[in-house]
Amino acid sequence: MGSKQRIRICHLGKYYPPAPGGIETHVQVLARAQAALGADVHVVCVNHLNNQGREVTWSRRGATQTITEVDQGVQVTRLGRSAHAAKIDFVPDVSLLYRMLRRDSFDIIHLHTPNPTMLLIVAALRPWIPIVITHHSDVVKQRVLYKAFQPFEQLVYNSAARVISNSPTYIAGSSRLLHVANKVETVPMGLKLEPFLNPSPRALAAAAALRAEHGSPLWLAVGRCVYYKGFDTALRALKDVPGKLLLVGQGPYKENLVQAAQKLGVANRLVWSPYVEADDLVGAYHAATAFWFPSNARSEAFGLVQVEAMASGCPVINTAIPDSGVPWVSENEATGLTVPVDNPQAFAAAARRLLENPGLHGRLTSTGRARAIEKFGDAAMAERTIELYDDVFRRRATRSDAKVVRVRSLPKPTPMSTNSESVIDTPAKAKGSGKKLRESYPTEELEVRVAIG
Repeated sequence: MGSKQRIRICHLGKYYPPAPGGIETHVQVLARAQAALGADVHVVCVNHLNNQGREVTWSRRGATQTITEVDQGVQVTRLGRSAHAAKIDFVPDVSLLYRMLRRDSFDIIHLHTPNPTMLLIVAALRPWIPIVITHHSDVVKQRVLYKAFQPFEQLVYNSAARVISNSPTYIAGSSRLLHVANKVETVPMGLKLEPFLNPSPRALAAAAALRAEHGSPLWLAVGRCVYYKGFDTALRALKDVPGKLLLVGQGPYKENLVQAAQKLGVANRLVWSPYVEADDLVGAYHAATAFWFPSNARSEAFGLVQVEAMASGCPVINTAIPDSGVPWVSENEATGLTVPVDNPQAFAAAARRLLENPGLHGRLTSTGRARAIEKFGDAAMAERTIELYDDVFRRRATRSDAKVVRVRSLPKPTPMSTNSESVIDTPAKAKGSGKKLRESYPTEELEVRVAIG
């Protein structure tokens, strides 16, 4: 690399927005923020849209084509697939990714898991480029499939230079993370908060329209209709509270939820919405009385939508999932209310408490915004992650079987640990967020020895 070249990052994701999902949103936010800091960022994922632009994520025969595009400075390659089965996309064009990883195009590979398709590809290719993994959650439900998949996962995790957990509370309950505990660092997920903190005129108009149409209270839930989201708990809780529930999402469990709402007698108070435009989603958060997040399994490791709600001033009601980051993101009695898992009576009681105590509602609104700003900004997350990459390069420089390259480096990275006090970004640390890397930091050239094999 020339002395002026930027660090070159390849993120391996599942899908990419407009595909819905927490991993998908996180990859986009992180990639954009790293590009804004001056990095050369490429995302490789599977294309979830067919030639007619229809989502075929869950369709076994949903074939797609390979396309490339640019998203706010991020190069995105969406690999076509021929079929989908057992959580795996079959990608005929895998040779394209092989050529990309073998021709010295990148300095670091950042794999986001659970992601069977990309993990199997990495296990097969065994790239010499250093690998960082963000472990978004454990595999919780698909135990039989996971046993067959586990040796490949272990191979890739053992070869990784670092493994990122999104919260300090998730690590203790994860056998996979404990197996590589000496490599684990905590970097909380972040968001571009401005649209939620200061909504656009269109978002405010959307909020006003929702309030006019549905009245108050209006409860909000957002997410894919899958088992661990716990939306059945939300429907049972709706029986015991006034108002309507706006559920923004779709997925394989939607029909089950429609039938459950009819049996419970709340179908007339359940408002379904498919995934909406960004301003409409911001408007929903600002129109809602509270955000319901009733997830019930460690598959829900963080809950980035909680940050969206907090930044919007919408108090969160979440669940006490053991060894999950969910109740850490929005803390009980501090930024929201936390209730036991799968307990619709407790969920309804928390909702009524917000209605009956305006002072509590106002306090949680204020403290939720403050925590979102302090802990979960996108620029601080991107800076922290690039510092982690730099630490990987420095440590690999001591290897004797190495190849010398030059990358741009953030100077003097701070040591990292999994202690909550030392891993959370602060406003002071994020000062100057959003500026180009060359504007925010005096950069230095770092000679790095990247080990082969």
